[in-house]
Amino acid sequence: MNEYEALLRLQDIDLELIRLKRALRDMPQRKRIAAIERAKSKLASETSKVMGQRKDAQMDVDDSEAERGHLLAVQAEVRQRAAQTTNHRELTDFEAQLTSLAKKLEKNEYRYGGLVECLDKLQKAEGNARAMQGRLDGQLAQEQEALERGSGDLMARVRTLAGERKDVLTDLTAETKATYERSFKRFGGLAVERLQGNVPSVCRVALQPRQYADLHRRGPIHECPYCHRMLVTEEVAD
Repeated sequence: MNEYEALLRLQDIDLELIRLKRALRDMPQRKRIAAIERAKSKLASETSKVMGQRKDAQMDVDDSEAERGHLLAVQAEVRQRAAQTTNHRELTDFEAQLTSLAKKLEKNEYRYGGLVECLDKLQKAEGNARAMQGRLDGQLAQEQEALERGSGDLMARVRTLAGERKDVLTDLTAETKATYERSFKRFGGLAVERLQGNVPSVCRVALQPRQYADLHRRGPIHECPYCHRMLVTEEVAD
């Protein structure tokens, strides 16, 4: 392959690679995967918050149970001491203590019911969050599998073109490669145009007769005098 043919083929390869990479980037599975990952991140944050609340609620329930156990122990002790005395003043004092303990136990029982209810709700919320996490993990795995299947042919084509591109580059001089790379970056990939008659295929500005003659005298690869892309004459390329 001569140099101008290699240059045109390099341009075609790179344009196809751009299209393939755009197609891979825009696959619908990628958008769904991104949405699932955002949902997982948000859910993880919410789950962490619920777990913290559940742990606090469990501690409150445990503290309430410990308080009840302590009050019952004190109540049993007071009753035992009251049973061992006949002193009216002591009995009156023990009755007052028992009354106070009964009120504290009643208050503890009322509060305990609310704490248990709150803990139950938080446990259910945590369970629901974990179940949702499992469903999202399943959906993510399905979309990733679908992406892998759908992108297989595209990736195979990318690998084939990448291999061909390496071969094509060996037919270009170092100067031509450097010029192409600069033009490729400058023009967003569309680095080479062909001369169709006296009109460049990209900028579409007709060459003047003197310009046309000058390009032909200088060889098959030129720089467009208007858009400054690399220019190959149509007659030579054919």
